[in-house]
Amino acid sequence: MSEDRAGGAGSAGGTGRPRHRPPWWPQDEEWPPNDWRGGWGGRGRRQHRWRGGFAGPFGCAVVALIVLAAGTLTIAAWAVFAITGLVNAPRPFVIFGLVAFVVIAFAAVRAASAVRRMSVPVDELADAAERIERGDFSARVRETGPRRLRSLARAFNQMSTRLAASDKRRRAFLADAAHELRTPLTIIRAQIEAIEDGVYPADKEHFAPVDAQLAALERLIDNLRTVALAESGALELHRSPLDVGTAIDNAVAAFRAEADTDGVSLSADFPPGLPMPTADELRVGQVLANLISNALRNTARGGHVSVSAQRADDGAALDISVRDDGQGIAPELLPRVFDRFAKADDSPGSGLGLAICRDLVEAHGGRISLESQPGRGTTVTFTLPLA
Repeated sequence: MSEDRAGGAGSAGGTGRPRHRPPWWPQDEEWPPNDWRGGWGGRGRRQHRWRGGFAGPFGCAVVALIVLAAGTLTIAAWAVFAITGLVNAPRPFVIFGLVAFVVIAFAAVRAASAVRRMSVPVDELADAAERIERGDFSARVRETGPRRLRSLARAFNQMSTRLAASDKRRRAFLADAAHELRTPLTIIRAQIEAIEDGVYPADKEHFAPVDAQLAALERLIDNLRTVALAESGALELHRSPLDVGTAIDNAVAAFRAEADTDGVSLSADFPPGLPMPTADELRVGQVLANLISNALRNTARGGHVSVSAQRADDGAALDISVRDDGQGIAPELLPRVFDRFAKADDSPGSGLGLAICRDLVEAHGGRISLESQPGRGTTVTFTLPLA
């Protein structure tokens, strides 16, 4: 009896092996077994972990769904067989089977409709993506289907619209750049051929047009490089506290001789002690140079060009303006004055000056605007943030 009680106690505990051989243990097998912990105990622990994890409930749910679906289909099939007379079945069974059959048919129709609603927009998206891959940026898709698919279609259409606009700008830029490069190259070639053929002597006077066009080409290439850097977001700014008054004085001094030659009055007007924004001195000087050059070019003899600066009304920026009383800008050109290569037909410039000014000002976090009236002059104002 003592051995039975000891063996029973050890087995009931389930946490350790019995100290004595149980009476039911075979006489020809070793006691205690070597795989007690690694076999029964280890297997028990593994089974406990399996029951407490995710796989157990999930697997049971899957099996239950499969059994439920199989049972419902079986009942529906028996109902159909009973109606057709292939088998004999009680009336309640037949009614339940018919209901199950209707429910299954309805669910299948709804599932097929849902799949179609999702598959059609996805197919359209795939076809449109292939068209864009081939370079056709006019591809658009219908914004139909579930909410997430509609959002995806809307984003796709916006992306393709931006790609089309970007491609259009790129093509226009290349065409305009080729046109601007062709003019000075044509003049240089014609002048050199005339000198080679003996039409013009090879002196300083007849090489002067060549030098002028080479300088124009150099400026155009520098402008194109600036535009390309700004377009790609690779334009680097070397910021430091900028004395705006000194920058304006330097820009005015650089154009003083040209203004005097053209008979145009050029002046600077700003109060002392202006706050110093953090900006790139070279790039701000480039903006001022472009604006002053444009103003002088469009101002007749006896006219006036002024460069002024003041603190903005909100106190968060400096407003810098270049005003002239020249011929002004045609109303039809005003909406696109800051576009690349936008210029009047009689303008000798490349049409990149204002576009570069816009890119440089916006790179500093500022804004630029233009007001003009034909015959009364033009005012261009840009801001430099102080914070």
